Amino acid sequence: MKASDLFIKCLENEGVEFIFGIPGEENLDLLESIRHSSIKLVLTRHEQGAGFMAATYGRLTGKAGVCLATLGPGATNFVTCTSYALLGGMPVLFITGQKPIKKSKQGRFQIIDVVQMMKPITKFSKQIVDANNIPHLIRDSFRIAQSEKPGSVHLELPEDIAAEETHRLPFEVTQVDPPRAAWHAVEIAAKMIEQAERPLLLIASGANRNEINEELQLFLEKTGIYFCNTQMGKGVVDERHPQFLGTAALSNDDYLHCAINRADLIINVGHDVTEKPPFFMDESGRLKVIHISFYPAQMDDIYFPQHEVIGCLKTNLEKLTQKINPSAEWNFDYYQRIKLEIENHVYHPAPNGTFPNTPQKIVSEIRETVEDNAILAFDNGMYKIWFARHYKAFHPNTVLLDNALATMGAGLPVAIGAKLVYPHRQVLAICGDGGFMMNSQEMETAVRLNLHLVVIILRDNAYGMIKWKQAGEHFSDFGLDFGNPDFVLYAQSYGAQGHRITQNGELPKTLHECLKVRAVHLIEVPIDYTENARVFYQELKAKTCLL
Repeated sequence: MKASDLFIKCLENEGVEFIFGIPGEENLDLLESIRHSSIKLVLTRHEQGAGFMAATYGRLTGKAGVCLATLGPGATNFVTCTSYALLGGMPVLFITGQKPIKKSKQGRFQIIDVVQMMKPITKFSKQIVDANNIPHLIRDSFRIAQSEKPGSVHLELPEDIAAEETHRLPFEVTQVDPPRAAWHAVEIAAKMIEQAERPLLLIASGANRNEINEELQLFLEKTGIYFCNTQMGKGVVDERHPQFLGTAALSNDDYLHCAINRADLIINVGHDVTEKPPFFMDESGRLKVIHISFYPAQMDDIYFPQHEVIGCLKTNLEKLTQKINPSAEWNFDYYQRIKLEIENHVYHPAPNGTFPNTPQKIVSEIRETVEDNAILAFDNGMYKIWFARHYKAFHPNTVLLDNALATMGAGLPVAIGAKLVYPHRQVLAICGDGGFMMNSQEMETAVRLNLHLVVIILRDNAYGMIKWKQAGEHFSDFGLDFGNPDFVLYAQSYGAQGHRITQNGELPKTLHECLKVRAVHLIEVPIDYTENARVFYQELKAKTCLL
């Protein structure tokens, strides 16, 4: 068969459902092979959008998403989303085309060394130089992409190699069970927890890549230990749980950090060094940390755990729950008091009768309107902090935010990817006006795919998070304001439905109607960020941790 046919048969063999991307002339053999396959091509309007969609597929399924671009400018447009997948732990295969490598007639036109460009931002990057190498390279790429820590891989398929003839066949797909920790490592962890006075469980991003909800629930029920999470650990355990304290949305000095600072032992499940840490260790030894993850800790000046339990999270948590004995010496009185403070100040904001609405009001109205398992896909901006801090996630992977690369422009493509994985669940893209406009052209993709999707644009006519930092560090208000299109007309120009919130209390009704009517909906919601200063500077500085 033709090499491009073999390439696609290998992808089918891996269970690939979608290829996201924009083909170029160097991909035409591959494009024809896709046409005759079971794989659906999702044509996007920008390669970056394709990468975000493929990364979301990988994030939600654990199977590598796949995306496609041509050489040169098509490949360079993959750089941001390749980095996004690498830092965020999302398995993706990035495929790029290339001019013929055995005989060129075009000199260096459009040619850069894409393989070398991709090496620092992928787990693996390789040019295919022989059609007979395709089966083992694709099998190896999927294994590498999906193994811990998951991430991006890249294969370059030159035009002449794609057209070669080959008699090879796809490799058999095999599964490898992850290693388990030695029983002795679990015993030491259990003893450290039993001997602590105020142990605290922290759920981080690595835990959200694995189905360990039940194991964590059993651990919490047996021990009564309180827990919190990082932004990318939201929803691993239902945040309505009576022992849940909150999400570390800020780097420090929040109510939750009072509890973290009072802990003498942190059980850190799924820690990833790419996510901002909610605590800092020092040489005093006052705070002890148990690192429970698939791979050893990457130690630095602020993170050097005293003990590690490495391997399959599911199995190791089961063993730890079996071994541990709740201690009469544990003292959770302080956590109970700080939980009341968090519930009163974070999860029960004062009613807001003004317009535009405050972030707290918008978050609470969305939480009250959507279903328990609705998926929120976030861009990056000021509102992400508010949602991470104030929005309670009830199920794993229902708050798809990026606290690793923290790139703008991802919200809408991520929502499209999520809706393709879960077509029967409510999916919302939550975007700032700045981030939305970076990939707003994917509105056409969503409409063409006939998706039922709601895009909420929080409009403040500025790069709001940087303005917050600018004000907090006492710089002048300069260089961060911009204008916007008429978002309602903009949505309608793509064939979507546009809505604008113009008064207090209007959002829940509008959102409810959008969730009932199958279409792509855009809701423009003005937002008042003056609460940033009151809550994050005045209120938090005035709080007391000595309750």
